[in-house]
Amino acid sequence: MKILFIGDIAGSPGRDMIKEYLPKLKGKYRPNVTIVNGENAASGKGITEKIYKQLLEWGADVVTMGNHTWDKKEIFEFIDQAKKMIRPANFPEGTPGKGIVFVNINGVEVAVINMQGRTFLPAIDDPFRKMDELVTEAKKRTNIIFVDFHGEATSEKQAMGWYLDGKVSAVVGTHTHTQTADERILPEGTAYITDAGMTGPYDSILGVEKEAVLKKFLTSLPVRFEIDTTGRKQLNGVLVSIDNKTGSAVNIERILINDDHPFFS
Repeated sequence: MKILFIGDIAGSPGRDMIKEYLPKLKGKYRPNVTIVNGENAASGKGITEKIYKQLLEWGADVVTMGNHTWDKKEIFEFIDQAKKMIRPANFPEGTPGKGIVFVNINGVEVAVINMQGRTFLPAIDDPFRKMDELVTEAKKRTNIIFVDFHGEATSEKQAMGWYLDGKVSAVVGTHTHTQTADERILPEGTAYITDAGMTGPYDSILGVEKEAVLKKFLTSLPVRFEIDTTGRKQLNGVLVSIDNKTGSAVNIERILINDDHPFFS
């Protein structure tokens, strides 16, 4: 089982990269399941129903979210009908949407879980205890469990990786928009990376126009952050290979596409 994961899609530049390169990546790697993080897909904050459907049309099987899930108010109108979109499972009980989805691939099920950290982010429900609940639920149906852990702190992401080692197939971090070079298979068989990176503007600061961020740091004045839509673009992600029977990961490979790291088919 091969799972392709694409990190945080930031605005229209990120969507452009998905439209152009996702078919090429699928042609090269032949993943069984493709997951994309879409929490920044609409102008850098949130997602719309139109964009959600576009991501599916371009090849995504599952769309995960994060702390910007609710930024576009129209999400309340369609999230419960969006069968292939999940939001962090540790949002409080009664929150619209769901935090786990099962994908059936030729009779083999893959569980995809979305979870959000609490360090330097809103203090929602405990992600570790919620993971216990969802892993128990998923294990009734499959050994193949993929986790998008949307968190700010490297320590919290690493803690979740070690906590879930041997319990899930992969823990892939999102949110911080910079791909880390610590991909590995943990001792009990769980693939791990602290952050898969961002898909969107390349000549930017975390996807945002450089000038606005620099002004913020130089003056401490309030500024409006906008996605940089004028410059070069990038795509970041990982490919995880998993043993169908045991659910253990056998390989994790970083994917990086930009002008300095061109795509080769």
